[in-house]
Amino acid sequence: MAGSNRRPIVARVNAHVLVAEDDQRQAEVLRRYLEAEGHTATVVHDGLSALDQVRRRPPDVLILDVLMPGMDGREVCRALRRDSDVLVLMLTARTAEEDLLEGLDLGADDYMTKPYSPRELMARIRTLLRRQRPAPSSAITVGRLAVEPDRHEVTADGVPVDCTAGEFAILAAMARYPGRVFTRAQLLAQTRGIDRNSTERTIDVHVMNLRRKIEADPRRPVMLLTVYGVGYKLVDGT
Repeated sequence: MAGSNRRPIVARVNAHVLVAEDDQRQAEVLRRYLEAEGHTATVVHDGLSALDQVRRRPPDVLILDVLMPGMDGREVCRALRRDSDVLVLMLTARTAEEDLLEGLDLGADDYMTKPYSPRELMARIRTLLRRQRPAPSSAITVGRLAVEPDRHEVTADGVPVDCTAGEFAILAAMARYPGRVFTRAQLLAQTRGIDRNSTERTIDVHVMNLRRKIEADPRRPVMLLTVYGVGYKLVDGT
């Protein structure tokens, strides 16, 4: 059939991407792929330069290599999360699950291990940008919690709550169906999709971080509850 081999059209969002990668050849490959996607790209090769660039010209996405001279990617991510919600996609040669969880716990929005496919990385960036620019909708209120998908904002008792893109995706999904139990696999699909780097334990890290931010006592949660043997649910806490 004519046209049966056509590739689907993907809506693009032009963004400014900062690449922090000490391997100059790999950084150049990423720059070319990004520009082919219609993005602009700035490349730096060490952690201190990455911090400086973010503060001088905040990017839409930061591709952050973990192992860099001077200041490694974990230190950069930790420093950024004190005052920035820039989207961070971390790259590492380490494959242990603990490294993945550590990166997410530091506030990374996504994580890829080397070697990786540049085409997959571009797809991950598109996904991050779509989450950062959700379709307009009215605020969702669950008890003392308000989630505003159109503004990508969360408040608890009227106080702003800073969330990473992954945390926000979990909270928004659960807020739309208060009281519904979500399995870890369902929440993983909401945040990243199931791929070779993620595990369902990733969700536990996001939930732990969210409890620190929205619960009066994270050790005794009354809103973001564990349903043992199944997953998690969000309730109004009254």
